[in-house]
Amino acid sequence: MRLTQEQMDRYQEDGFLLLDSALGDDEIARLREAFDRDCQVPGPQRVAEEGRDEVRAVYASHHRQPEYAGLVRDPRLLVPVQQLLTDDVYIYQFKINAKPAFGGEKWSWHQDYVAWQIADNLPAPLQVNVAVFLDDVDEFNGPVIFLPGSHRSGLVNKARKATAKSAQHLDPDDIALSEEQLSGLVAERGMVSPKGRAGSVVLFSPEIVHGSAPNMSPFPRRLLIMTYNDTTNLPRWDGEPRPDYVVCRDTDPLRALDAPFLDALEGAAA
Repeated sequence: MRLTQEQMDRYQEDGFLLLDSALGDDEIARLREAFDRDCQVPGPQRVAEEGRDEVRAVYASHHRQPEYAGLVRDPRLLVPVQQLLTDDVYIYQFKINAKPAFGGEKWSWHQDYVAWQIADNLPAPLQVNVAVFLDDVDEFNGPVIFLPGSHRSGLVNKARKATAKSAQHLDPDDIALSEEQLSGLVAERGMVSPKGRAGSVVLFSPEIVHGSAPNMSPFPRRLLIMTYNDTTNLPRWDGEPRPDYVVCRDTDPLRALDAPFLDALEGAAA
């Protein structure tokens, strides 16, 4: 799947692009099964909801689950990223943000690149986020909200709060916009919330302002986010680097599979 020029122009203008139903039902079912398996793997890569045992986020699932290892090289996702960035990209970060039904917490308004610049000394915002809906996303289950075009205004905050929640994960609360900053940007840019069936994909800029509300609905909202980075734009840690489950160390350029990930996986097993 290649993006049209119109789609690329829309991404550059708005800072995000929705690709409706990019993956099929069978593929999403396998990705959900892989997520359930990965949630049972103990370790610091599994982050729980505050005060609850339910999963809030899981990092680096592509290191443990073959479905996700294939997905990062699926041509329907990797080729559009290469069109928007460069042919030589790698996975900088892989995470699944899970909002359980009846109480999945919010994610504060923030820009991703701020966190990566602070925590990893990442030289430039040469990334594309690829978000895959593992569940149907509607107005009720805490969809991501974007401020279209806000990526073209530069970084709003350039430092983290003194009361940081986590040195490793750099929670969005640590770099959240103030009420005044958000109000000004919304007045200028408005708000848009892409929604769609499970299997839909959103490409979005590392500099776009975004956040999401709690999930008060009876429906889960699991969102897989793969962050691709230019291989010439590697972290430059001054001290101890963040763990490899947070920031991937394999920076070899990815090459697209010859078929969708599930076909490739089943072909290899035959």
